[in-house]
Amino acid sequence: MRARIAGVTAYLPERTVTSAEVEARVAAESGGFRPLPTIVERMTGIRTRHVMRDDQQASDLAVEAARELLAGRGATPRDLDLLIFGSASQDLIEPATAHIVAAKLGATCPVFDVKNACNSFLNALQMADALIRTGQHERVLVCGGETPSRAIRWNVRDRAQFVDAFAGYTLSDGGAAMLVEAAPDGGIFYRDFAAVSTAWDIGTLPAGGSMHPRDPEFSYFSGDGRRLKDAFLDHGPELFETALEKNGLTWDDFAIIAVHQVTLPYLEVLRSVLGIPAEKLVVTLPEHGNVASVTLPLQLATALEEGRCGPGDRVALIGLAGGVSLGVTFAEL
Repeated sequence: MRARIAGVTAYLPERTVTSAEVEARVAAESGGFRPLPTIVERMTGIRTRHVMRDDQQASDLAVEAARELLAGRGATPRDLDLLIFGSASQDLIEPATAHIVAAKLGATCPVFDVKNACNSFLNALQMADALIRTGQHERVLVCGGETPSRAIRWNVRDRAQFVDAFAGYTLSDGGAAMLVEAAPDGGIFYRDFAAVSTAWDIGTLPAGGSMHPRDPEFSYFSGDGRRLKDAFLDHGPELFETALEKNGLTWDDFAIIAVHQVTLPYLEVLRSVLGIPAEKLVVTLPEHGNVASVTLPLQLATALEEGRCGPGDRVALIGLAGGVSLGVTFAEL
């Protein structure tokens, strides 16, 4: 059996914040430091990002997307035989956020979390694929909720700290859900995954673990964009070039190519290095920001809604996570 993507939905909170508003908040809360005007949009290409309500959690964003998806498919939570929550964000350190999602949905199936930064959702999809192909499950809900707006440093000491915190100003909240079902043909036909674990410190959110269990100073996202780009250029292209070669395909054979999007300049570097035709991309970054692991399902849901792909089309999902992991999945819808 193959694992077929039967549907995908994204949920984006109604509240949006512009890059100008981000800069204004940093200036207001930093006691003297002021970012250069328009620097966030100029450096990233992001105009707006989404911010969830104060009463929402990561599980709520996943549930919003999952409810819409299941309703659209004429399915109920009790029709699921596995739920995987794949996200860099979580409600609590314990238990697995998947339990909270299942409880809010009313699902009674087994559940677990997959956590691997911005590749969390893609890795969860790869797990669903493996479990369906081996006959252990037939209908899997892969979902995620990203809440990075609660890990952004607004009180900045100086330019150096602003640079360290800059990746956080690209981040956006959102949820996604994907229904994956057993099918005799079509579906996911290739997947691969690689790790560059020596680069683990390129993007970190240290709070809550054994290194920094309670210190609020470590509760902000920290990242190094230059090292991220270098890590990809050093290790990334081969994984994706090999995927095409093994399947006898070129990028022209895909209806759309969903690529994790951090900034527009970085996306253009990746597109150019891999030789992806610009018209194959689904560019969500300017209006929606970097939605972490929700970025790939958001792009696929957007492309389906716009009629850019449909049943029988091939789609490619390309994941990048902080320079630490790379992933690729090819599927026929």
